[in-house]
Amino acid sequence: MKDSNFLQENNARHLWHPMGHPGTSIENPPNIISKAQGSTITDYDGNTVVDGVGGLWCVNVGYSCEPIKKAIIQQMDQLPYYSAFSGTTNEPAIELSYELCEMFNEENMGRAFFTSGGSDSVETALRLARQYHKINGANGRTKFLSLKKGYHGTHFGGASVNGNSRFRTNYEPLLSGCFHIPSPYTYRNPFNETDPERLADLCVAAAVDEIEFQGPETIAAFIMEPIQGAGGVIVPHKSFMKKMRDVCTKYGILMIADEVITGFGRIGDWCGSRHWGVKPDMMTMAKGITSAYFPFGACMISENVAQVFEQGDPVLGSIGHGYTYSAHPVGAAAALACIRESQRLQIQKSAKIRGKQLFEGLKTLKSKYSIVGDVRGGHGLMAGIELVSNQENKTPMRADNMAKLSSKIFNSGAMVRIGGHNVLLSPPLIITEGETDQVLTAIEDGLKTLTV
Repeated sequence: MKDSNFLQENNARHLWHPMGHPGTSIENPPNIISKAQGSTITDYDGNTVVDGVGGLWCVNVGYSCEPIKKAIIQQMDQLPYYSAFSGTTNEPAIELSYELCEMFNEENMGRAFFTSGGSDSVETALRLARQYHKINGANGRTKFLSLKKGYHGTHFGGASVNGNSRFRTNYEPLLSGCFHIPSPYTYRNPFNETDPERLADLCVAAAVDEIEFQGPETIAAFIMEPIQGAGGVIVPHKSFMKKMRDVCTKYGILMIADEVITGFGRIGDWCGSRHWGVKPDMMTMAKGITSAYFPFGACMISENVAQVFEQGDPVLGSIGHGYTYSAHPVGAAAALACIRESQRLQIQKSAKIRGKQLFEGLKTLKSKYSIVGDVRGGHGLMAGIELVSNQENKTPMRADNMAKLSSKIFNSGAMVRIGGHNVLLSPPLIITEGETDQVLTAIEDGLKTLTV
């Protein structure tokens, strides 16, 4: 390991960081995170703070989880890698596929296709959706429908169904045939509707209008997050996903639930689809599947979709898609250990309890500080704070103020994620009551700096 002078001198000089401007990283070098334990992280200077981000929505069981570390080491000793392309497989991948189908049997998931992460899982689902219709002879079903404010990764397919200009504009033109409907976002929406249930109905009506305009026979799939994450933790009314399921069924459109964030306990249930009482056609997963101990993901496929592939034309049904690291044995072993530890700890129950504490605390802050325009959450450990410089006009907080806020929160004992003018929170699901209070206190310290 190089010494501290070397690391500090070379910080951001040779490494481009995701989701940021390279020049900004050079001018303001990122924090060097050196250690982590439980729900805390420690930087190179020895500052230890509560991780209010959970790495990136993903470290569900916390840092330094011994069962996962042991599983990785043991699998490294036995079989560090082998291809899972047709003709070969490995033991942990077989076992994991069974466990996942058991875990999501309530959602009628019957098959697993393994990937290297969330973006890969989304890309897999989009490609399989088109192929599904081709097998059925519906070659014209190539278009995709999604929500504004949604986030579905960074591959061209996922970026094309993304509903946030930040992830689109600099990479356009993107995949053609992708259309977006309004998000059920009560704080900002084109209908000026603040009632969640009425807004849900308006968004569903907009979806139906778009489907009929495009022609149902041209649309392959609709993809949505059960709760929108990167868009600002936008929680739909409980009726929304069910009604969109009915719309998809009526028009023969596959429903893809993007569970990359909401899967494995994050919102107080094992998945967002279960939380809203919906059976999608496919589910995309990553992040919490290994708690980020290994880059790994899955596209779960329902029994009805699987049957079309398995009983269909041998040429049309052949899957010409996959990744070098699909069903990686070390990743599969990590996922098995993570799922067992998640179930042992019942982290979905902890997410409900601590999520309520976090949400109530944030609502208290909203009542005290006028720069807090909106607080969203209340479903497990996902929360968003939308900051404004003018509450009446809902003027978004300036980027420089958001940077000051983030720095102050860190110095006060918590790491948060800034997304535009939103503060995003997704701590480990093992976070304690005291650590949750520490996050709330640090956020209040940050808010005070912008109101003085």
